[in-house]
Order: sequence, then C-alpha cells, then structure tokens
Amino acid sequence: MRGIDKTSRIPLYCQLMDIVIAMIEEGNLHEDDQLPSERELCERYDISRSTVRQAIQELEKEGYIYRVHGKGTFVSRERFKQDLLKFYSFTEEMKKSGKTPSSKVLDFKIGECNEELARKMDLNVGDKIYIFTRLRLADNQPMMVETSHVPCHRFPNLSRSELEKYAMYDVFTKKYDVKFTCAEENFQPVLTREDEAKLLNYSKKLPSMLIERITYENGTIIEYTKGIARGDRFKYHVVLKK
Repeated sequence: MRGIDKTSRIPLYCQLMDIVIAMIEEGNLHEDDQLPSERELCERYDISRSTVRQAIQELEKEGYIYRVHGKGTFVSRERFKQDLLKFYSFTEEMKKSGKTPSSKVLDFKIGECNEELARKMDLNVGDKIYIFTRLRLADNQPMMVETSHVPCHRFPNLSRSELEKYAMYDVFTKKYDVKFTCAEENFQPVLTREDEAKLLNYSKKLPSMLIERITYENGTIIEYTKGIARGDRFKYHVVLKK
C-alpha cells in the first residue's frame, strides 16, 4: 500500500490525490465505490483533516469522485477518452470501453438549409436536409445529445426507423456506401441548459462540452452535427508530435 512521504517536497494533499487516483486506475476502487471517510484517511495516512479535505476537493474538481450529502464520497463513473488524432464513432468507442451503446431518436424531420447551415455545409439556401436529434447512451446511461444535419440528395430515403435500429455511420457505410475521408471538430465548454440537463440526467449547475463536427467524403461535407456531452463523462486526448 502506498504511503505518504512527509519528507517529500510534494504537498501532502497531492500525494493523497495520487494514492486515490492510483487505486482507481489500478482497479482497487471501482465506479460508485465509497471512499474511506475523512477520519479513516486521517488515521490511515497520519495526516490532518484539512489535508484530506483539500485532496477530496481537488479530486472532485477533476471528476474522479463525487459527493452525496449525508452519505459520503464515491468514485465517479468512467470518463470516456476520445483520441482526437483519428476518426471515431460514439458506438465504437463505447464498445471498446466495454459499454453497450444505444441511441434514442428524439426528433426526425426534413427541413431546408438556412443561411447559417448553407454556409457550414457548403450547400445552397433552401436545399433539403434531414435534421434529427438523438440521445446517446452507454449501458442505458445518457451521455450526450446530438442534432445532426445531412443532405437529402446524398442519403435518399433515410428513415427514422433505420437510425433507431442501427448506428448512423453503419447506415451511411452499408446502405449508402459512404467513404469517410476526414472530420473536423470544435470543442467549447458551456453551461448546461435546463432542457439538456433533463435529457442527460445531469445538473444544470455543471458544465458540459459543446461539440461541433463536420464530416467529409472526398472533400464534400456529408454531415454537420452539434452535440452536448456531459462534462463529467468525457475527456479528450491529443498527442502532439514534432
């Protein structure tokens, strides 16, 4: 068992944070497991309560743990890491994490491009597009809500029932023989709106991640999606190479 080194130049609360994080990452603590009480941590590591509280506060800020009033402190559910240097889909990433992905189609309609969408998608104002909103889940837990826009001329006869039964990218590749070439994404932390919080079973007091994706097929835009992801369930990974 790791201990606290009081001769180290590393602050004691940082050492305790490292201990707890290691226990989570090594599988000694699992999702929703309760952490020892402040008193137990003080006694186990011979440190002050103020040190323990500082470590707990920082771990909560970083999303490793959450507190339930009157019950204690618990390990947060896994944050799903997206590697931004390669093309990915929500469905495949959840499967890799051992989760069962699913989607609920909340809305599906055919509309016309306004000026903003025409500019974003390199279409003409008035062009027909499918507009559909999906709630994305992992093990039946809401993760993100997305509204997608795709051109009708590229996906004739796309139906709501297909999107309810199959992953969108599977429909695109298997029915429409799409060959994805690249995608662009923009990320921005935002305050969670009340309607989004309700769908995501999330507090509107907590931040979310706004994600905008434009997907290309041989230089032609075939998808524009705008989504809100729970801030406590996602992290994004970038490797910078020289």
